[in-house]
Amino acid sequence: MSSFVKSIDKKHLVTIGLEGFYGPNDPKRLTVNPPEEWASRLGSDFIRNSQISGIDFTSVHIYPDHWFKKQVFEDYMKFLSKWMLSHIEDGDTVLKKPVLFSEYGLSDSIKNFSMAHRETMYRTILDISYKSAKKNGSGAGALVWQFLVGGMDEFIDDFGMVPWEKPSIYSLFIQQSCKLAQVKGWIQHDLSFKKFC
Repeated sequence: MSSFVKSIDKKHLVTIGLEGFYGPNDPKRLTVNPPEEWASRLGSDFIRNSQISGIDFTSVHIYPDHWFKKQVFEDYMKFLSKWMLSHIEDGDTVLKKPVLFSEYGLSDSIKNFSMAHRETMYRTILDISYKSAKKNGSGAGALVWQFLVGGMDEFIDDFGMVPWEKPSIYSLFIQQSCKLAQVKGWIQHDLSFKKFC
């Protein structure tokens, strides 16, 4: 399919949109998957699928609260760091392609949910992504699931929020945007950043 898309538009960026689960072709990496065996049996193989020449960047999701049974937040956080760093390492050394954490979130419907947990998780994801960007590594960015504008309450799922209604979360994403703009040198050349940074 990627070669078909490229035949129509050579400059079109193509990815697969996978969760990022490792498959049986790399037994060493299977230990990075969620501990239940189902992840390695889905037919998904992050390395193998991402090596296709028509794939320009990799896609990884982060939903530890949906992938684990009977785990606590601290376990999610240990998993999350290992999960991200493993995929960034593979992007840097094996695939030589950018890694976009194209969806991540923490459901507000889980037992013992707190906004502080969500903020801690988001901060960790953004920090790991920033450290990779600062080194010009493959950790290309992270997209939260999901931000909405006010008045869209009927569309908010258990991950969604209006960012400016949560000042600490909103501030976190403004800071991340400014840090990434600084790394890329955009702040000096684009006056629109001055308003926020």
